[in-house]
Amino acid sequence: MSNRSCFGVLMALFVVLFAVLAVAPREPATWAMENAVAVLFVIGLWATRRWFRFSRSAYLMMFSFLALHEIGAHYTYSHVPYDQTVHALLGFSPDAVMGWQRNQYDRFLHLLYGVLLVLPLSELCREWGGLRRPGAALFAFSLILASSLLYELIEWGAAVALGDGSTAFLGTQGDPWDAQKDMALATVGALASLVIAALARRIR
Repeated sequence: MSNRSCFGVLMALFVVLFAVLAVAPREPATWAMENAVAVLFVIGLWATRRWFRFSRSAYLMMFSFLALHEIGAHYTYSHVPYDQTVHALLGFSPDAVMGWQRNQYDRFLHLLYGVLLVLPLSELCREWGGLRRPGAALFAFSLILASSLLYELIEWGAAVALGDGSTAFLGTQGDPWDAQKDMALATVGALASLVIAALARRIR
């Protein structure tokens, strides 16, 4: 399958998934806020498809993150029933095994933000920005850090503007260090992804 075909298939799948999960979300206002950036991101990919095409693996990484994000937006991140789902399918509770007291889906997605998006960004920096691989990796890593910070600032702005109405969007679940932990997880995820990719290239 060519890169163009892969993009078309994944875009179609995303549209279907988006439409399905847009039906009766748990918190409609929060769903709208969660999807504002995601929709702009997808529109950007579509609008620039003639000037730049990512590899199939990069498209798959981006689609995977967006799909998991749509699940979080539908249920509201703090209420995604991952624990019940895993228990029903595999017969054990991740929360019980790990001793978690809060819903960890948002933490998981912040980690995957770094893991799944740093390599597509690195690819963009190499192919479009003209950077060599080490420089592209460093710049992509910096973009993950910067965008994580920007998102937390957006959440802060929403909290100030909306007051209690932004509680579901913030998803802190009572943790005063939620923003710092989210940024740290994105950082760790991006670094781990870059290290694994570098090791994989050396093994080849």
